[in-house]
Amino acid sequence: MKKFLLLFVIAIAGVTAQAQEIKWVSFQEAIKAQKKNSKPIFMDVYTHWCGPCKMLDQNTFSAPAVIKMINEKYNAVKFNAEGNEDIEFLNKKYSNPNYDASRTGRNAMHQFTDFLKIPGYPSMVILEKDGSIRKTIVGYKTPDQLLEETN
Repeated sequence: MKKFLLLFVIAIAGVTAQAQEIKWVSFQEAIKAQKKNSKPIFMDVYTHWCGPCKMLDQNTFSAPAVIKMINEKYNAVKFNAEGNEDIEFLNKKYSNPNYDASRTGRNAMHQFTDFLKIPGYPSMVILEKDGSIRKTIVGYKTPDQLLEETN
């Protein structure tokens, strides 16, 4: 009975730890939230074909300390740099007019990616409430490296 109880407690603890995740929202939702909470926006700028982007999701954005930090300090956004989401920011509209849904690999770059001056993927951008870019973090980062970069 003691073994069963111990395994049950370990299983429950594992489920609880795995259930914790970054609260990603759309860019427009983050702008609305920012009006209420004044937190900067933490934006993960990725593409679906980018290997290091997937490693960030798997290794870094799943780390409890990173999850806690991002959820507490930022409005978190995942932004596909080659996607077709419409963005309204600072009274300007951004889109991806050359987006081709039939493509399975690389696609056209979104206009907002150009506005952010993204040099490569993955990139993480911290945007202040006034729309200014506080910081751009380029490349794969371990949890410790990302925590250091955002402090």
